[in-house]
Amino acid sequence: MNITLLNLGRRYNREWIFRHVDYSFSLGKKYAILGPNGSGKSTLLKTVSGSLSASEGEIQYRDLQHQVISVEQIFQLLSIAAPYIELVEELTLREMIEFHFRFKSYLKGFDFDSVVERMNLHKALDKEIRFFSSGMKQRVKLALACCSDTPIVLLDEPTSNLDLDGEAWYLSLVNETCGVDRLLLIGSNQEKEYAFCDEFIHVLDFK
Repeated sequence: MNITLLNLGRRYNREWIFRHVDYSFSLGKKYAILGPNGSGKSTLLKTVSGSLSASEGEIQYRDLQHQVISVEQIFQLLSIAAPYIELVEELTLREMIEFHFRFKSYLKGFDFDSVVERMNLHKALDKEIRFFSSGMKQRVKLALACCSDTPIVLLDEPTSNLDLDGEAWYLSLVNETCGVDRLLLIGSNQEKEYAFCDEFIHVLDFK
């Protein structure tokens, strides 16, 4: 699985958020997209995921056999956790997990019980998401993304709303689930979230 950005650019009105981005992301590697708040990290991640269209340039997605994957199909191959991705607040945790995995398969080695165990939220299984703390919601988002059987994982500001124990939990989750058979992209401005990454892309280099 490879993602190639060719002269990629995105603008809002007359302002270029990023421009002339040429980069390739490869399966088995971890990448950090870096920059201060408002620099365009989330916009770049959204564009890579196909949820935003590029203003110029193109993105090519290819599978292990180098066959082209259309942007309409790429959503099936990626999972994402981000502040702008909402959980269904009216569902209980049990219902949220069951709903999510109607559309995604479990990562090898995981099932309903092991995902709940990884979240460490057993006591909240039948509580509606709207009553969760922000830290609990973040654990749910991260676990659902990382425990889905997709070759691409996108995490934007992954430790937002997590305390110190939650940050350690996040690092353990990524270490367990994002190995050599996945492509991981992290949008961040905090080194503790991405220190383990292989390559680093600074959005401000593409203004």
